[in-house]
Amino acid sequence: MKHSPALHRALSVLPSLSDLRTMTRAPRRDLLCGLTVAVVALPLALGFGVTSGLGAAAGLATAIVAGSLAALFGGSARQVSGPTGAMTVVLVPIVHRYGADGVLTVGLIAGVMLLALAFARAGAAMAYVPAPVIAGFTIGIASVIALQQMPAALGVPTPHGEQVAVVAARAAEEFGHTPHWPALFLSLGAAALMLAGARWKPRVPFSLVAVAGATVAAEVLHLHVTRIGTLPASLPVPSLAFLDVSRVPSLLAPAAAVAALAALESLLSASVADGMRPGEHHDPGKELFGQGIANLAAPLFGGVPATGAIARTAVNVRTGAASRLAALTHAVILAGIVAVAAPLVGRIPLTALAGVLLATAVRMVETDAVRAMARATHGDALVLLLTACATLALDLVRAVLLGLGVSVLLALRAAVRGTRLTPAASDELPGGAGTVTYRFDGPLLFAAAHRFRRGLADVQGVSAVDLRMSGLTAVDATGALALKDAVGELAGRGIEVRISGVGQGHRRVLESLGVLPAGPSRNRGAIPSAAGVPAP
Repeated sequence: MKHSPALHRALSVLPSLSDLRTMTRAPRRDLLCGLTVAVVALPLALGFGVTSGLGAAAGLATAIVAGSLAALFGGSARQVSGPTGAMTVVLVPIVHRYGADGVLTVGLIAGVMLLALAFARAGAAMAYVPAPVIAGFTIGIASVIALQQMPAALGVPTPHGEQVAVVAARAAEEFGHTPHWPALFLSLGAAALMLAGARWKPRVPFSLVAVAGATVAAEVLHLHVTRIGTLPASLPVPSLAFLDVSRVPSLLAPAAAVAALAALESLLSASVADGMRPGEHHDPGKELFGQGIANLAAPLFGGVPATGAIARTAVNVRTGAASRLAALTHAVILAGIVAVAAPLVGRIPLTALAGVLLATAVRMVETDAVRAMARATHGDALVLLLTACATLALDLVRAVLLGLGVSVLLALRAAVRGTRLTPAASDELPGGAGTVTYRFDGPLLFAAAHRFRRGLADVQGVSAVDLRMSGLTAVDATGALALKDAVGELAGRGIEVRISGVGQGHRRVLESLGVLPAGPSRNRGAIPSAAGVPAP
């Protein structure tokens, strides 16, 4: 049965029966993997919920609701979704400006935007994000997450402000006036245990061990530390009570930032999962669809916007997950923990979660890969550094756009340097007049157009120019007009230009702008005198 192109595109992002049948491959192994991931995810979900400003319950709701729906509808069999540090960085200023209801509305709008991106098959664009941009983005996120933990790690109230570096500095100043050593020792102890344990036994969930140890120490020693507090024993009833339609226009910009980040981080995480299991390939369109459904549903239960989580996904893959059943199991187990152990979870000190997130921030940065990129070229090092600094000083979306912009400029500069117009041969003709032959190699694009035009138009003392363009790799309208302008200048001085070797794909551009005469297969011939075209 044939479908219309629009219907076929819509159906292509929906999960297929074959996607769901894979959950029967190795159910026992997937259930064990799901349990392991849930143990790792619990303190992270609590911590990111607290850091976002909506509370630990919001983090758990996100991990449960978004984690289960993204597992069912997503395009990666091993992706684990939930609240993440990168998303928290974007949400904090939204909470300050629009409140908790504003964040929930932003999540809902972002879900709609992600669905639109899925139906537009925009996920393929992830392949064009340069590695230094991603590395700089990750370093910036890790730095922001670490700075966000400073007040809780030091045991002081969170100072006012949106700039994380300023807030962290104020928290350090407050700690200097009234130091709270138990909080600092608990947070540093939790972070040290996580980092040391990850080196010693990578498969053991030391984040949970650290949180449990800090909680027991706080109880036994009767330490005066702030705790998570009361948690609901079940998820709230789905509700749209937070939605204020009149505020939607003012929330479109932050929602676009959230959707862009959710798409970028989820597709990056799915790519990481593919790399860890050779032969596996995620479907970008389905992944965006799954994240869209997840982010539509999470706010209805009081959850924050979610993305694919690289750390939890990596744990899922390393423990041997065979299908999406493992990620689904992780969400179900978290729901069971909420139902059974909510009072116990509520006793966890916030400073312990701060320590876990500090260690998570440190582990986010792969120093070997960053060092290799920084040494590769000066351009890669510049892009990495700019993206990282912009993430700290501006916001994540603008940082990525800045990194992409600088990468494009550097790529254009490389293209200009790769363009060559070189003399190939010179044959003297009777009467002293001669023909000079030039060979063109590389792309003839707008960045190199002026340089090429001047190089060709400066030819002197000949009656004809043979321009061999078999080495032409790309051409745009600006480059074609630069060639036409150079031909016009030479024709005005009585110099004939003959062009040969133009490939069929490039010939169409030159013909459409009058640089070459239109014809079925004429690939060589003199160019008629052309009117001068303004130089680009």
